Amino acid sequence: MAEHVDLLIQHAYLFTMSGSGVGYVPDGAVAVRGAQIVAVGPTDELDERFDAGELLDATDCAVLPGLIDAHMHTPLAIVRGVAQDVRHWMQLALAPYSRHMTLEAARAGSRLNVLEALKAGTTTQVDYTRPFPGWAAFFQEVGVRARLTPTINALPRRGMAGWTVGELYPFDEKAGQEAIDRAVEFGRQWHGAGEGRITVMLGPQAPDMMPREQLIQVKRLAEREGWMIHMHVAQGDREIEQMVKRYGQRTPAYLDELGYLDEQLLAVHLTEATDEEAALVAKRGTRMALCSGSIGIIDGIVPPAKAFRDVGGLVALGSDQACGNNCNNVFNEMKLTALFNKIRSRDPSVMPAWEVLRMATIEGAQAVGLGDEVGSLEVGKQADLISVDLTALNLSPVLTEPVRNIVPNLVYAASGHEVKTVIVAGKVLVRDGEVLVADEAAVRAEAQVQAADVAERVAADPVHEGMALLEAMEAGWL
Repeated sequence: MAEHVDLLIQHAYLFTMSGSGVGYVPDGAVAVRGAQIVAVGPTDELDERFDAGELLDATDCAVLPGLIDAHMHTPLAIVRGVAQDVRHWMQLALAPYSRHMTLEAARAGSRLNVLEALKAGTTTQVDYTRPFPGWAAFFQEVGVRARLTPTINALPRRGMAGWTVGELYPFDEKAGQEAIDRAVEFGRQWHGAGEGRITVMLGPQAPDMMPREQLIQVKRLAEREGWMIHMHVAQGDREIEQMVKRYGQRTPAYLDELGYLDEQLLAVHLTEATDEEAALVAKRGTRMALCSGSIGIIDGIVPPAKAFRDVGGLVALGSDQACGNNCNNVFNEMKLTALFNKIRSRDPSVMPAWEVLRMATIEGAQAVGLGDEVGSLEVGKQADLISVDLTALNLSPVLTEPVRNIVPNLVYAASGHEVKTVIVAGKVLVRDGEVLVADEAAVRAEAQVQAADVAERVAADPVHEGMALLEAMEAGWL
């Protein structure tokens, strides 16, 4: 007698990501019961074994684990594209917008970004922002998997706006403690919510943005609560300058001295780390979140991910923020990661397609602490998976021998718009490219209203006169 399952996906070019490769199964199938995968294998075998409540025909589709975006700032989607092509992007491009962000704008940007990433196949979204009403609730409502990170810093409330580049910024320890307390309260409320899909990490914004004592306090709190730490590390020359001026040390050495470099830490960017510093961080067990698109655009730098991986470090891919990266799309990050590292190394064999696909799936899941739950299609894991239409012109034709071309085309040719189906914890969230769990048109319309409102306030604020992109506007280049 056939076993009952809720969903049986059939006839896929299946990539399970199990083992050390991509786990290819021709004419593959996946059986799902509730939120879990109960079987993976050839379609004919699973057809005979199971009776399904729903059949999903994946003919001409690649089926693979849902993608992991290890570092996002979703509210900033509300000011997409205002902070690229300039030096000192944070101070001279983003800061005037940040000071005019309202709760309504943050909420609208976050919702837009969540749906953007979801439609492009991102099932696990690791978001990093100052908590605001409705932030976590939307992730829960939509049904995606989220690792939410409340931002912690001890900067004065005026933020980065108004500071001179190179100035040693002051700390407000009271504001820092309030941020710590707020983050812990948020974590205790939301960690494990949404039937376990919502989990929490602690987010000291960067080592240069809070006093040593408070940074140590966050480390102890994370250990006590069993949470990971998600932190920008060596993220730019601004940070390194601040660290050397304040502590006489570069960031990696400082964090090593504090006992911060271990498996509990997800270190984001490592933009200014040397290969030797990256190797040190990796050897300590720290994981890396690599945001190739963002750092390429706002800094013109390729972070030392190869050096990190060469000593066995785990690297996940992140899209960062849409104000300077312009999209939150892991397909984009896979392609840029492969290309940038080949160029940096002057070696076309560096970061091949299969490696960056693993960084976007199983290795990304391991890096953010979810490797036992998601990232590969294996029995007992959560049913987080996507199907990609291989009949799209840019992904055709499909060849399976003597060389299979599907993985290289997914990495080098896909845009994310070819994603047909997105499933999280066994629930279909996107079908035939359409979001089933939110009103996409309404989310987009509200984002437009809020973005225009923010821009109007920025234009009325004299601080905007120092923005680097005004010259491009006046010259008619934008």
